[in-house]
Amino acid sequence: MKHIAILLAALLAAAAPSEARKVKKFVHETVEIPSVEPQIIAVETANTQLTLSVKENRRVELIRYGSKLRSPQEFLGYEGVTQEAYPAAGGTLLTENALHVKYPDGNHGTELRFTSFSTKSAGGVNTTVIGLKDYVTGLEVSLVYDAYVKEDVISARAVITNPGKKDVELENYASSLMRLEGDDFLLTHFHGGWACEMQTSRELLDFGTKVIESRRGTQATQTENPSFVVSLGREFSENSGEAVAGALAWSGNFRIAFERDETGRLNIFSGISPFASAYPLKGGASFETPEMLWTFSAEGAGGASRNLHRWARNYGIYGGGAVNPTLLNSWEGAYFSFDTSVLTGMIDDAAAMGLEMFVLDDGWFGTKYPRNSDRTSLGDWEPNTDKIPEGIDHLASYAHGKGLKFGIWIEPEMVSGVSVLAETHPEWVVQSPGRELYEARWQWVLDLSNPQVQDFVFGIFDRTMQLAPGIDYIKWDCNRPVYSFGSTYLGPEQDRFYVEYVQGLYSVMRRIREKYPSVLVQCCSSGGARVDYGAMKYCNEFWTSDNTDAISRVRIQYATSMIYPACAMASHVSAVPNHQSGNVTPLKMRFDMAAAGRLGMELQPKNLSSSERALADRCIRSYKGFRDVVFGGDLYRLSDPYNSDYYAFMYVSEDKTKAVVFAFCLRYQNRAGGGHPFALRGLDPSRKYLVTEQNVDSSCWWGDGKAFAGDFLMGGGFNPVLLQTNSSAIFLLEAR
Repeated sequence: MKHIAILLAALLAAAAPSEARKVKKFVHETVEIPSVEPQIIAVETANTQLTLSVKENRRVELIRYGSKLRSPQEFLGYEGVTQEAYPAAGGTLLTENALHVKYPDGNHGTELRFTSFSTKSAGGVNTTVIGLKDYVTGLEVSLVYDAYVKEDVISARAVITNPGKKDVELENYASSLMRLEGDDFLLTHFHGGWACEMQTSRELLDFGTKVIESRRGTQATQTENPSFVVSLGREFSENSGEAVAGALAWSGNFRIAFERDETGRLNIFSGISPFASAYPLKGGASFETPEMLWTFSAEGAGGASRNLHRWARNYGIYGGGAVNPTLLNSWEGAYFSFDTSVLTGMIDDAAAMGLEMFVLDDGWFGTKYPRNSDRTSLGDWEPNTDKIPEGIDHLASYAHGKGLKFGIWIEPEMVSGVSVLAETHPEWVVQSPGRELYEARWQWVLDLSNPQVQDFVFGIFDRTMQLAPGIDYIKWDCNRPVYSFGSTYLGPEQDRFYVEYVQGLYSVMRRIREKYPSVLVQCCSSGGARVDYGAMKYCNEFWTSDNTDAISRVRIQYATSMIYPACAMASHVSAVPNHQSGNVTPLKMRFDMAAAGRLGMELQPKNLSSSERALADRCIRSYKGFRDVVFGGDLYRLSDPYNSDYYAFMYVSEDKTKAVVFAFCLRYQNRAGGGHPFALRGLDPSRKYLVTEQNVDSSCWWGDGKAFAGDFLMGGGFNPVLLQTNSSAIFLLEAR
């Protein structure tokens, strides 16, 4: 054995130099990264703070996001567990990444290090830009944080620049990473489908990764919404506790990953989905990700919602959350079967009821192929003179003569297989070469990555506006997702399609707003399939759901309100049995639910009885008296329709002089006496409020018509008696 050991030692000694020489062949000269003086960077709003640190080795790390600290600089030298602010694939990263780049030599490694830091302030927004660089490849990334001071919202995005001459490929390019500390994390997110959008789901996040993703191309929010609320604890709280809400401003494929790592912390990565979207970044070019919105609240989910709503009204919604007109839409009242006399009759009724606008929906266009069903004519936007021989101008003028605004429906991103457009420009259709063109709703998607198609789609809007002077409102629809994606325009660079489709859509929208800054635009997509803050930069409101049933809208509008404000939420009163659900609900409940957003009607008014017509007139009139609070007030959800037999919520004006309370009974109550107590919120405790129930002759609350102190109303003294299923009430509160 001794001789064997000596022999082995001799062999290893002889092999060592040779092995060392072999290893040396694979060792490259490393790039020296100069050290930097450590510093703390604090991105601050009035009440919140995102704290980052720059280490001596130039790593930029997230330390904390939460309530505002007076001395964030005390984190200098902090030795706790942190996370890179924008972790890239490569180096020591073994988990989720915010950036993954493939270089021309096939290398996938990127390690970003600090280069610069700057700040500026304008219009209540403080902007922080942190420069990063990969010292080996030269790739540059700017992390841009816009802090909306008063609203307590921070927007995050990344600008990725390729300073070299050769193209690189972006495999993943998130907008933002947020790291949260806590013992437990309860995720509230939203799912659904057509006619049941924005259903609420709650789950504790365990170790591993939970992903919310859309790969639909268009209609990106039909099944999932790019938004969420994370409660820092095991329980959901509406009014207390720490909560973080996030929303991605993007109308295409998205991915939000919640990674609870081995330390127990939560990392949230959000941005464009990398599915089939490896983006070629040419030498000298930059790519800017969509913005990710963040807000922190110590007042539970309700506080987070109010922060986002204030931000949306001031910055996120086109038109600044101004009060939009009540309307009558022709769709469920007439569908495709109408002529001039039917429409002018509806306009007469809308004016008589006190509504403020008439909207002509689908079915008004097509000459060679008349639009008498949803099977033809999309793309052929000439008015159908058989239905409306007098022209659209006649209808618009008639409406204006009655004191109404006039709106019209278009679906410019789509083309019917049976259409002149499909016959003349088949190459404009989204398609995969050699494969079947899959129809959905008897239509195909136009390729908005193609500049020619962008010009055509802009032209649809432009020519529609020229059909009549003073068209006030456009309902922009989008009724199918992308199947068999592909672009004849992009050629071999098909990975650009999903991203450049949305960029093309936004380019068209920007051109529209430059030429038509005052027209009202509703964002519709089979209902609520395009409810996101990317689209809302160009639109005044969104169509919440094709499902107009008041019972269904309880949950749809509850979840929508978590992220999006009432001023953008279109909600209509329709006929019963409801055309989507078949439910039969009282007309008052339908009005009360619709009055929680932008009120409209979608039925044939002539089918209302005289008593129903009188109630409708009364509800419309009273809505105009409190809609300013719905559009501009702070929302307080008083109960949860998933866990209570009642659903109640209220809006309070910023100066606390006016409020409106909504209450709905969702299940029959066999109570011997008394009502259900709701602790109102957001009022001035020292002020007196006159409480008046709306649209009834006999109130469901003993205090109707009396004035009460705010602390009494917030202390449990408000207890309306709502016992019957689908009974409802609205109360107006006015400070005295």
